[in-house]
Amino acid sequence: MNFTGSNILSVNQFNRDSIDYIFSVADKMQPYARRKTRTRVLDGAILGNLFFEPSTRTRVSFGTAFNLLGGEVRETTGMESSAIAKGESLYDTARVLSSYSDVIAMRHPKSGSVKEFAEGSRVPVINGGDGANEHPTQALLDLYTIQKELAYHQQSIDNMHICMIGDLKYGRTVHSLSTLLSMYKNIKFTLISPRELSMPGSVLDTLENAGHRVTVTEKVDGIVDADIVYQTRIQQERFASPEDADQYRGKFRLNQDIYTKHYKPNTVIMHPLPRDSRAEANELDNDLNQNPNLAIFRQADNGVLIRMALFALTLGVVDQVDKHQCDVIWYSEKSQQ
Repeated sequence: MNFTGSNILSVNQFNRDSIDYIFSVADKMQPYARRKTRTRVLDGAILGNLFFEPSTRTRVSFGTAFNLLGGEVRETTGMESSAIAKGESLYDTARVLSSYSDVIAMRHPKSGSVKEFAEGSRVPVINGGDGANEHPTQALLDLYTIQKELAYHQQSIDNMHICMIGDLKYGRTVHSLSTLLSMYKNIKFTLISPRELSMPGSVLDTLENAGHRVTVTEKVDGIVDADIVYQTRIQQERFASPEDADQYRGKFRLNQDIYTKHYKPNTVIMHPLPRDSRAEANELDNDLNQNPNLAIFRQADNGVLIRMALFALTLGVVDQVDKHQCDVIWYSEKSQQ
């Protein structure tokens, strides 16, 4: 894939070679993310961070990633604070805001909206999530996390067993991640959800056509050999009303006792966050916080690395990052880690 000047809209743009390349660039971003050194490679560049749907980690990590490369960030948050609320089209918004930016990261509640926006943009656009459709950067950071966590246990993505639990119908993260995983070999998928929230048929077809083993079930037992358990929250914003979502909330919970009974001692626990910690949901109990296999915060950290890599790639500065190094002149605990 020729990344320079390209939009990042869908995981379908990638193959294993391009994924490996992104991950190799992300690895090189570690010293900058940890504040061991700085780079000013994007000095003077501007990121338009357009988030028309609520977000914390994705929005802030995009901004952080750009800042760590030396660039500046301009943000729009919420539909009501933009001209779209006045009836402006995505095309017109794109034409205008892309003239103020060198690259744009965008989230929008409507499926296909980021692609529509990109058609009017004069600069590269990176999809930060479009409705229930895709979340390509989350899928990349999830895959990057899986690769690193398994490597720690001398395992690889090929031949692994992943268990996905929760809202698999509306959870765009599992859709995008499954598509990326379909590019690997001999993976066993156990998909656990209420029947009404099961994985879309198109995703199942992709996995089965790639030769992977897929089990669809509503039961959490019988999964003792899982290498990865990927928990998701109920996507309340995709339901017609909160009451509709409530009937599924708390159906599948994971705590230390359940983990001990149903998983291997080194099964990695993942979640795209935010985890719903309210009593009626409690997807991942706080008693897992000291479990060394709880990877959710390492997973979030990896989002900065992946997004730094994508900015460097789309703006064509991968080979110049180290040339613009400078010292960190403040004390940071991160630089001591």
